[in-house]
Amino acid sequence: MSFGSGNMARMMKQVQKMQAELARVQEELAEKTVEATAGGGVVRAVVSGGLELKGLEISPEAIDPDDPELLADLVMAAVNEGLRRAQEMVQREMAKVTGGLSLPGIF
Repeated sequence: MSFGSGNMARMMKQVQKMQAELARVQEELAEKTVEATAGGGVVRAVVSGGLELKGLEISPEAIDPDDPELLADLVMAAVNEGLRRAQEMVQREMAKVTGGLSLPGIF
């Protein structure tokens, strides 16, 4: 059983359309951000859909000169949570384009 050239051409057009849509969504996601906080809000991280740290706010009350490790822990917690939320946002938006189809290496 062979596939007609028309079927292959249609499939290629669909793949190209999906690739274009994925590229558009990735561009949009790079502009979208999520926020995460730690320490009851004394540290706030803003992360883009491109998984880039866009902002970091540290309240003065989070700064204890006698305990710099606590501040480091709060920053790590806020940034890691921000990255996790950004990844979830990316997966949600990409699933809308792919219909939940897993495309290894795309994202």
